[in-house]
Amino acid sequence: MAAKLRTGGDDDLAENHEINVTPFIDVMLVLLIIFMVAAPLATVDIPVDLPASSAPRAERPPKPLFLSVKADLSLALDEAPVADKAGLAAALDARTGGDKDQRVFLRADKTVAYGDLMAVMNSLRDAGYLKVALVGLDGTAMGAAP
Repeated sequence: MAAKLRTGGDDDLAENHEINVTPFIDVMLVLLIIFMVAAPLATVDIPVDLPASSAPRAERPPKPLFLSVKADLSLALDEAPVADKAGLAAALDARTGGDKDQRVFLRADKTVAYGDLMAVMNSLRDAGYLKVALVGLDGTAMGAAP
């Protein structure tokens, strides 16, 4: 900012109508540094315990079809044990009468590994049963395929 000094008797200085943006730039640089330091701290791995659900109860069909995966990775269709994953398709076809559009409610023990649960879901898909709902702790369907 420059000011002109007059040596004459007039003491009026000309008004300066410019905005000083230097403090604004300083504040923006400080905020940029704060966000650059804080952003990596916001991405932290959090352990997740998935089996419990607070989702509202889903409407159940009159005779739901439950497939249970026990802690020892044995399968049970409703209350009847399934010999192995190879016999799963035949047991499902016998229970549903070949209706592949029927929803299968999949229950798994809390100790079952995620990979083992995905293997069972792949067996369901290979058998042609694409509508799968995961059942939570209180019996609600957590995520249902359309």
